[in-house]
Amino acid sequence: MATTHGTPTTGARAELAQVNIARLRFPLDSPQLKVFVEGLDPVNAVADAAEGFVWRLRSDSGNATDVQVFGDDWLIVNMSVWRDAEALTDFMYAGRHRELLKRRREWFEHAHEAMTALWWVPAGERPTVADAEERLLHLRQPGPTERAFTLRTRFPAPAQAH
Repeated sequence: MATTHGTPTTGARAELAQVNIARLRFPLDSPQLKVFVEGLDPVNAVADAAEGFVWRLRSDSGNATDVQVFGDDWLIVNMSVWRDAEALTDFMYAGRHRELLKRRREWFEHAHEAMTALWWVPAGERPTVADAEERLLHLRQPGPTERAFTLRTRFPAPAQAH
């Protein structure tokens, strides 16, 4: 069962939700994924302490590798909420996360469709996996819109997030 982590930001009208899914090339307990799996807790600890971090999806395991997405056991999901896109990118492209990101092709299949989506949520609201699936499917059809977008094609926070 997924639980929440983090504290709602006060005073913000909207926060940035993100989902990132990936299709594994090997089972999580395989030797090929050892470096990735061993990196999860340290990277999550950095995220949890990052400026602008609000919340991340996690199960009883402490991460979300056992949370199912799209009914596919070979997909893993990462979902979090941030103050804004700048806070998210500051975390993504620095330190240990950046090191692991460089090696993603070793561990995950190359995707030909959107596997990452961003959207605004009202401050304090925590998205569900079903929300994330819907946003990814939306992004795959019409492309980036205010409903689901990417870091390259961003939309400003609305006065009232939906």
